[in-house]
Amino acid sequence: MKTPISRLRTVGIYEGISYLLLLGIAMPLKYVFDMPLLVKYVGWAHGVLFVLYMVALLQVVLVHRWSLWKAAAGVIASLLPFGPFILDKKLLDKEEAAAQASRQKQMA
Repeated sequence: MKTPISRLRTVGIYEGISYLLLLGIAMPLKYVFDMPLLVKYVGWAHGVLFVLYMVALLQVVLVHRWSLWKAAAGVIASLLPFGPFILDKKLLDKEEAAAQASRQKQMA
């Protein structure tokens, strides 16, 4: 997690997993089996990870001067159940490769 993009990728994976756990396990347990306790803890963890994701996204937007479209894609990705994974595959792979190429160019 040395670069802003790698931090966003890492936090995005955890945020995406927490969202899937919340929607796929905790919420059904609450509403189908009347077991609300898991929603409290998974929801709290997801909330913290969501805030960390937004902070990491803001850092990437500022450092890499992302366009409004890319920034909006990052926000929208956080709201969709599989969004962080799709963002990671479609956008962040390219961004990280470009950043690595730039660093290698500077070192040469």
